[in-house]
Amino acid sequence: MIRPDFKEFSQLAREATLVPVVKSISADLLTPVSAFLAIAEDEPDAFLLESVEGGEKIGRYTFLGVRPFLRLESRGSQIRIERGRKVETRTGDIFQVMKELLRAHRPAAMEGLPPFTAGAVGYCAYDIVRQLENIGARAQDDLDVPDCVLMFFDRVLAFDHLRHQIHIVASADVTRESAESAYKRSRRRSRASRGNWPQDLSRHTGARPLTNQSSKYVPALRRGLSSTAYGRQRSTLPLETSSRSCSRNAGISSPTSRLLICIGRCAR
Repeated sequence: MIRPDFKEFSQLAREATLVPVVKSISADLLTPVSAFLAIAEDEPDAFLLESVEGGEKIGRYTFLGVRPFLRLESRGSQIRIERGRKVETRTGDIFQVMKELLRAHRPAAMEGLPPFTAGAVGYCAYDIVRQLENIGARAQDDLDVPDCVLMFFDRVLAFDHLRHQIHIVASADVTRESAESAYKRSRRRSRASRGNWPQDLSRHTGARPLTNQSSKYVPALRRGLSSTAYGRQRSTLPLETSSRSCSRNAGISSPTSRLLICIGRCAR
């Protein structure tokens, strides 16, 4: 069953710019990971987001998405916005650009739907703090990753673990076309699609051995320059499994919220 009907859709479109159109199907024979493999195969950008409540109970929903309609990336003050084949570059404050893009739409709220039906998924790296304060430039950029990547999705799959259903949500942008055309388009898009899953990971992360970091932290703590210090370790090892398996094993060893983002391509 697909909902809402066009009458309710038209009413929601009067107050919102993004209106969800939802098709719910049984998830008895599917898991979030198997569904992720089915929709994200050979997709350049994809995500899987699930949560754990209280460290013991899995959250009600797991969210999946592919094919963002907009992609935001920043390195320092250099900002790149991709809308399909259209690319816009800016120089400025990434946080102001985030606000601008997030405020461009008003999503409609429908009773019985998951809390997330459209929006941005991604990450902000630690170094984005340099846009807020001057912490010096002594650290070497040996990873060469963006400070921020946000992918904006208007089609989301939500696994409902309570009702054992998958909600395929395709949000209609009623600012670009008539309500009737937007509704028909979203009805067509509320059907799951399949593709080809890439076969291997071609990129690995380098690392340096863990050193005695406490000797660096203690003087700063004693002088009151810092109240808390966290050590870190990055290791290099041959990858004989997939990014999907790494995410699953991380969820087993540390049962907390988990976000798997595939940028470029995910390895099976």
